[in-house]
Amino acid sequence: MNNNSNNSKKKNIDKLPGIGNLTKQQGLGIFYTAAFIVALIVILHTNVLADPHTELVKKICACLLIAVSCIVVTAFYEKIMVLPVELWQNRKLIKRLSINDFKKRYAGSYMGIVWALAQPVVTVLMYWFVFDIIFNAETTAVARGGSEVPYVLFLTSGLVPWFYFTEALQNGTTSLLEYNYLVKKVLFKISILPLIKVMAALFIHAFFILVMFVVAIFYGYTPTIYTLQIFYYIICEFILVLAISYTTCSIVVFFRDLTQIIAIALQLGQWATPILWDINTMIKNDNLKWIIKLNPVTYIVEGFRNAVYGDTWFWEHFYSSTYFWLVTVALFVIGSLIFKRSKVHFADVM
Repeated sequence: MNNNSNNSKKKNIDKLPGIGNLTKQQGLGIFYTAAFIVALIVILHTNVLADPHTELVKKICACLLIAVSCIVVTAFYEKIMVLPVELWQNRKLIKRLSINDFKKRYAGSYMGIVWALAQPVVTVLMYWFVFDIIFNAETTAVARGGSEVPYVLFLTSGLVPWFYFTEALQNGTTSLLEYNYLVKKVLFKISILPLIKVMAALFIHAFFILVMFVVAIFYGYTPTIYTLQIFYYIICEFILVLAISYTTCSIVVFFRDLTQIIAIALQLGQWATPILWDINTMIKNDNLKWIIKLNPVTYIVEGFRNAVYGDTWFWEHFYSSTYFWLVTVALFVIGSLIFKRSKVHFADVM
């Protein structure tokens, strides 16, 4: 009898509920195959215009990151997969609660959703007036055919992803505190709360993306085939901010001052990220430029600009794309482990 019970428990551990009959061995096999393919692409990729020594360093670093990720996933597979499985199983509830969260945020105010749109619009207009009208800022980006890009378009395409990143991160960080009454419910899957906040922020983000393209069309930059990659960069930003939110929402329950630290960090980050300035024309030092590109938000900001007025695909920036996804996956794994280890204490602290 005991043997049958133990065998049953082992089967439940090996299989991931909600993702078909995928076993641990199959899941690891898929991950190893994907890691091997990525490593092979990294090794075989060559850029004739780049410095050979720099290329070699990039290849070694990428392969080391892939090897470390394989070790971590192998060691913590069950713990890492708990969060993705819970999110998948509760996808319908997440969608419904995200819409409700967005609606209730502005319920009771006379202007409602207008307040959500007013502050970012005023911010863009203020920056445009100060830099473009008062200081007569010169264009810092180059668009299709070598033509100069109006500063207001350059600025807008940088601020739009940044607005979403800041709002989603701040709301995701405080999601457990805001929904503390749900955290105390034993049967409620609290892992969906940060995702609800990050998804709710997408509604405003979609509006500003439309505004961004309206501004682009006004200045003569009509959508092209490269515009389609805006969806790719939206997914990149969504997963990145969600990965960070699982770490921050877990820590803020025990250390409330984290919200203030994040607010200050975001203020500094707006200037450290090439949003108001162009990394290619204003940074002459290659080492400093390399350091700035370590910021994964830089990849997203530059990607948005490329989708609006550029003429290259995201896969043409091979090492930047590889680095971004390695960092994002690593952050998601770390966030998953911290959240799983901490959630048993959430109800006691709140």
